[in-house]
Amino acid sequence: MREDGTSAALPASVRIVEVGPRDGLQNEAALVATADKIALIERLANAGLAHIEAAAFVSPRWVPQMADGAQVLGGIERRKGVTYSALVPNAQGLDAALGARVSEVAVFAAASESFSRKNINCSIDESLMRFEPVIEHARQAGIPVRGYVSCVPGCPFEGEIAPEAVASVAAQLYRMGCHEISLGDTIGTGTPLKTQRLIAACAHDVPLERLAGHFHDTWGMAASNVYAALESGVSVFDASVGGLGGCPYSPGASGNVATEDLVWLCEGLGIETGVDLAALVETGTWICAALGRPNASRTSRAWQARAARLAAESAL
Repeated sequence: MREDGTSAALPASVRIVEVGPRDGLQNEAALVATADKIALIERLANAGLAHIEAAAFVSPRWVPQMADGAQVLGGIERRKGVTYSALVPNAQGLDAALGARVSEVAVFAAASESFSRKNINCSIDESLMRFEPVIEHARQAGIPVRGYVSCVPGCPFEGEIAPEAVASVAAQLYRMGCHEISLGDTIGTGTPLKTQRLIAACAHDVPLERLAGHFHDTWGMAASNVYAALESGVSVFDASVGGLGGCPYSPGASGNVATEDLVWLCEGLGIETGVDLAALVETGTWICAALGRPNASRTSRAWQARAARLAAESAL
């Protein structure tokens, strides 16, 4: 134990990759105005988020919500020290991302063959082969590449996925040149024990400091899985403001762990995030209202309820 009572195994700080503008918005049925996307990204940066996944350069036919990626990245006021990243599926997407002056790109594979074919219309091996020239091209351009592995530890089509299958894909992405591998519990069926077994398997070939957690909250385990990952030595986590997001191939799957909930958890553990929670709550409240959907962050809801109660008491 540290002198302040926190566990010595937990990191002193974490890095949050804010995926709300991409992963959070991409499945919204109604098109979100480009101006709102720009405002969201700028609000998140103002709240202290230093890594924001701002866009995806994918086919607008398949993901129309992301069709304005170049306009979004061209319209934001870039803050020094903030990484603005984008998802790319192929060389064409990479060229578009480079033209939009991204700081980093991400490629996405799956640990499930069925999900890979449903999501990107190819096998896992075929997807990895597609990524090799993309990663090399990005390297030559001086742009770091992040790798996503979807469907850990479960798939909507195949059920549970073996940790060894995830580790294999993660290791291949790392060897190809991805500087960081995000392990995505896409449908939110993970538990703390599964999370720790998964991380242990992946850490055989990928250094712990190069692994990130990406936990959806479908079964209410996202925060618990974050804590389990922290205990395992992971210190990078993806999160989505207001808990925005979902999975089109898994009806009922919720969004990523809410950034507000992740920050509240870390603050309670004495872990530094660099994020202004009050500004973040305000941002989550704003974007959820703009989308006409309830805020999935329990921290935000509790924060707002407390503020309303205090305002009512002060008016007496």
